[in-house]
Amino acid sequence: MKFFKRVLSTVVGIGVFFVLCFFLLFIFIIFSSGSDKDIVTVKSNSVLELNLDAPIEDYAGQFDYGDLTFLPNEPRYDGLFNIIDAIDHATSDDKIKGISIKNNSLQAGMAQTKALRDALLAFKDSGKFIVSYGDFYSQKDYYLNSVADTIYLNPVGGLDFKGLAMERMYYKDFQEKYGIKMEVIRHGKYKSAVEGYLNQEMSEANREQISVFLQSIWDEMRDEIGVSRNMSSDHLNTLADELSGRTAKRALDAKLIDKLGYEDEYEAGIQYAMGENSDVNRINIYEYAKYAGQKKPIVKKSDEKIAVIYAQGQIMYAEGDETFIGQGVINKSLKEAREDENVKAIVLRVNSPGGSALASELIWREIELTKKVKPVIVSMGNLAASGGYYIACNADKIYAEPNTITGSIGVFGTVPNMHKLAEELGINAEQVGTNKNAVDYSVFEPMTDEQRALIKEGIEDIYDLFTQRVADGRGMTQAAVDSIGQGRVWTGNDAIKIGLVDEIGGLDMALQAAADAADMSDYKIKELPVYEKDFESILNQFTGGFIQTKEDIMKEELGEKNYQLLQKMKQVTKMEGPQLLLPYEIEIK
Repeated sequence: MKFFKRVLSTVVGIGVFFVLCFFLLFIFIIFSSGSDKDIVTVKSNSVLELNLDAPIEDYAGQFDYGDLTFLPNEPRYDGLFNIIDAIDHATSDDKIKGISIKNNSLQAGMAQTKALRDALLAFKDSGKFIVSYGDFYSQKDYYLNSVADTIYLNPVGGLDFKGLAMERMYYKDFQEKYGIKMEVIRHGKYKSAVEGYLNQEMSEANREQISVFLQSIWDEMRDEIGVSRNMSSDHLNTLADELSGRTAKRALDAKLIDKLGYEDEYEAGIQYAMGENSDVNRINIYEYAKYAGQKKPIVKKSDEKIAVIYAQGQIMYAEGDETFIGQGVINKSLKEAREDENVKAIVLRVNSPGGSALASELIWREIELTKKVKPVIVSMGNLAASGGYYIACNADKIYAEPNTITGSIGVFGTVPNMHKLAEELGINAEQVGTNKNAVDYSVFEPMTDEQRALIKEGIEDIYDLFTQRVADGRGMTQAAVDSIGQGRVWTGNDAIKIGLVDEIGGLDMALQAAADAADMSDYKIKELPVYEKDFESILNQFTGGFIQTKEDIMKEELGEKNYQLLQKMKQVTKMEGPQLLLPYEIEIK
């Protein structure tokens, strides 16, 4: 029997070896054939197709494959600013005659959507056309597409135009019913990330702040649509209240769109506009972004650089990667930019709801060291809240979009407790220790007053440090910071009024401010971080799903939405220590 086991294990080992060799060869062939020779060409009389149906991150990322030297460290071109650069490049490209927008499920935040919209408006101002088609427009889609000269809608489609709303879930009764609860300690009456565990209904303070920032975002969005569609804000509010876009015919009658038609009729309209006998060529935005990126370095002659460091995702005490912020990769990037003699200024692009207080403090410290050597300018994206604001507050200057969500200066800590459930199941946990505080908190025992007091002390200390960091960075008193803190969330438009932000603007304005601070007129951009990748992640990236990870299998079985819910629950379990986190996930409906 042992002989057969050894034979079987040998056969399996040889099989695995050959499979790995095959995939290494496969990856090598892909890169060898596609790196230097894969040059994008743009034909004359082209239409740029803006089909944004994949999630959009600010930074697509650059990757270091370590010892796998046959893999080129080429940048990707599917990030937000790659797309914006491509649109800007198309403005002066004689081969690009116009833009066609066909996206029915834009997966971008509100600030990202505004940045895209601003780039499209600049393109339109150049005299080139923009047209759009949708089977159905969500409000965010319509906000973007409203820049078009002509908006098509499928005759049996619709347009969601009704104003903004949010929904919160409350679990107090659920916890009491099933014996599983979250012990919550917080500072900040607006720090409502944990409110759902404490109450069964929304507090007035939380309702107030949600109403204020939703109204601020809606006002900006509605007014910009009004300029593009030549409608007053009051009229658009009436159309929203009456759900005037709920059918295609109503949307046309309300002049929210220009034409009803199917996609083939839309394409025929583009052909007619460009000449029925002319060849209309099409190039998608991601291919064109690569084309623009390949041509871009030729323009800049100076060796001087501005480093753009992207901090995107939740903040965790870890190394970090393209999906979350860790002090490891961010501080390494800050140090690299600080020590690079050609880098004269730094722009930190923050798109984060916050997270670990410790990691936020470590990043803050590295920025403080960097600021002594070179100017540091912050550009805020969709979110720069709580820990996201912590790592931004000591910059020389802060830029935010009008609909950026920021502030949330507050702290909370949560730990699960299942004492009641354990009792009902007949489970009893006993602890033995050598000293008074040797026994740690147990999820099977009620939290003692002493344990709660110790955690509360830590929360208060961090809040005091947080408000002092903001006060020092923004030239305010700690009392003034506390008055606008307490966990309250602000939009960029409101944040500038209370001193949390210096200017309203995007990454382009932050870059200009960095150039001015370093007295530069011509410069290149150095994008960081460069993420290190191991063999397993590379293998998963290039097998096209042939080899599924456990995450892939779970997505397939649970569905995308249920999988995301599970991931959120896992994130809660990974929160170690006090958290500087946005009061809730922003999902505007």
